[in-house]
Amino acid sequence: MIFLTVSGSLLCFSLQVEPIHRTAVTSKYRGLTHATQCIIREEKVAALWKGHVPAQFLSVVYGVMQFVSFEVLTECVWKLLSPTLTKNWRPVVHFTCGGISGCMATIAAQPFDVIRTRLVAQGEPKMYKGTIHAVQSILKEEGFFKLYRGLSPTLLQVGPYVGAQFGFYRLFQEIWNTALKITDTKIGITESLVCGSCAGMSAKAVVYPLDLIKKRLQVQGFEKARQPFGSPRLYTGIIHCLMTVLKEEGFGGLYKGFSPSLLKSALSTGLSFAVYEKMCQLLLLKYKL
Repeated sequence: MIFLTVSGSLLCFSLQVEPIHRTAVTSKYRGLTHATQCIIREEKVAALWKGHVPAQFLSVVYGVMQFVSFEVLTECVWKLLSPTLTKNWRPVVHFTCGGISGCMATIAAQPFDVIRTRLVAQGEPKMYKGTIHAVQSILKEEGFFKLYRGLSPTLLQVGPYVGAQFGFYRLFQEIWNTALKITDTKIGITESLVCGSCAGMSAKAVVYPLDLIKKRLQVQGFEKARQPFGSPRLYTGIIHCLMTVLKEEGFGGLYKGFSPSLLKSALSTGLSFAVYEKMCQLLLLKYKL
């Protein structure tokens, strides 16, 4: 419940042009608590689950592609480079392979992200009745390639973001093992949760402005459904969106919704790495690799 509330509020904050502050009387949402109360009051509790179905498809497709491609890429690197080099430069290797795997996963899962964003972003009356209707409407009215709106800033964001996640994860593991003087190579659940959460927050802090630009570009051509939430904006591309945000909202506008995003990244990345490490250990045990 908390995770869904944070996720929905994050998207609302990212798309809102008006300032996010409790004294901003002209703003639709003034904070996490206020946004949650508004959503429940105006759209009922079920609205906290808007976009949940495509979000699940997004998570599954993206997660599988990301970790599988990462394992394949790192295995290739281990075979091509010397053991000394890969050991000394492990965070860099993981950053590079993680960035490439993130881009591959993004291309596969981008349509689900666009659908999720639009379902969450729409107000009343709703333009889309559900996931299937949203897909049909976009294909009919805008064409297939509009399912890939915002792909360029997404790739610009995801490459360094996922790379930074894997790189920071290995770096924090080394710090963890050094600080606690751990010599056992087996990664514990606490270690993966803590290091994964720290990696997620660190990576998100680096690339968050590109995430905001991606979301704003994804709702272009969707202005009618956004009118109840504040002033709509038309952007012609990444640079135009960036310059418009800086001009109208200041540098802080690039970090709207950053706090809930940081919380979401800590939870999702920590859990992802914990499950990933545990599944790897189970597979190694089962097949005795």
